[in-house]
Amino acid sequence: MQVTVQRLSPVVVEFNIQVESERVKTEVEKAYTAVARNARVRGFRPGKAPRKVLSHVYGSRIARDVADLLVEETYPKAVNEQKVQPVGDPAIERKEFAEDQPFSYTARVEVLPAIESVKYEGLEAKRAKVEVTAEQVQAEIDRLREAHATLEDPKSARPSTKGDVVTIDFDVEVGGEKIPDAGATDFQVWLGRGQLLPPLEDELIGLSIGDNKDIAVPMPAAHPHKKLKGKTAQFKVTLKAMKERVLPNADDEFAKDLGKFETLADLEKDLRERLEKQANEAAENALAEQLVVDLVKNNPIPVPPSLVERQMRLTEQEILQRARSQGNQATGLGEELRDKVRADSELKVAAGLLMAEVAKKEALQIGDAEIEKGLEELAEQTGKNVAKLRVEYREPQKREMLIGMILENKVLDIIQAKAKIEEG
Repeated sequence: MQVTVQRLSPVVVEFNIQVESERVKTEVEKAYTAVARNARVRGFRPGKAPRKVLSHVYGSRIARDVADLLVEETYPKAVNEQKVQPVGDPAIERKEFAEDQPFSYTARVEVLPAIESVKYEGLEAKRAKVEVTAEQVQAEIDRLREAHATLEDPKSARPSTKGDVVTIDFDVEVGGEKIPDAGATDFQVWLGRGQLLPPLEDELIGLSIGDNKDIAVPMPAAHPHKKLKGKTAQFKVTLKAMKERVLPNADDEFAKDLGKFETLADLEKDLRERLEKQANEAAENALAEQLVVDLVKNNPIPVPPSLVERQMRLTEQEILQRARSQGNQATGLGEELRDKVRADSELKVAAGLLMAEVAKKEALQIGDAEIEKGLEELAEQTGKNVAKLRVEYREPQKREMLIGMILENKVLDIIQAKAKIEEG
């Protein structure tokens, strides 16, 4: 086997591989022998068809199969000899195949860039100052009061206002035609929470029980109902009932109702500790992001395009899933957001390659105890049972992903220990 290598770019290599004619002949003979044993050719007994006939019937298939076999056997050897790390499968271009001639082909493949060294000492970042204010604690108290509010009839008749929960019946018309499946009865709306399109919800404010109102609402072009898409719909609304939200007083009794607290002061202390923990985690995450950016900035390397595309697909899926969970039926990213995702993906890929080199230099190893600790932390974050996670992460791909996350955290700890951190 003769191999010549041409580096088309720092991350793309082309192999020109030639297999000697003797090897080609040997594999061709093996293929014909195997075919002859089982071939059924009209006019000949099984296994008795002459080579010329077999060549006419099976020659093109044998040539293709032998070429595939030679590529499968010689390409990995060529990669190993050249000590490169391919990213994905190669693009193979075969030369013309002849049974008694050398077989040649080219294999073009993306490879990981050669990284001679990584500068990871003295990186610069700023740690944000963590401070939880009384206003933040009060906001959490107010959020809990909102969550435990009760619905009660207003003490006296009055128009609806933001915060009320109203019950309505409505029909929908377009151009004077009633749309039968677009209306609803006993439909509840929490005013001010954006449950309905703004023109419709806004017009419900100020109505009293028993009031009727016609409300013109421009419908979005992407509306799922075919008869409403892009049209102006007339909503004929009747307000049937109204409840106001009554918030509990922020006192010791309220704290006791929440469970483990004896006093309001106990609840405030717990909320402050939670907010401080969240703020500290956010500050540490922001610090880690700064260090990663500085690592890539101080160690510019080319990145394989396919790895960037793979990371982009993952990020795009996460963005779209998050949007859909919030009721947005987006099917793709806009140009500006996609450009940002590409830049972020290039950064993540470069950082991953550099951090892998740091892990090698520091000879980092991940043992069973660290994997167990990682599973326990994952259980705390996700709320899943740690025993179930142990079973789930026995699957090789998931286990490798977990090990990768743990290794990345260890590398970040090393980088941070050697960094210049300005306290904010």
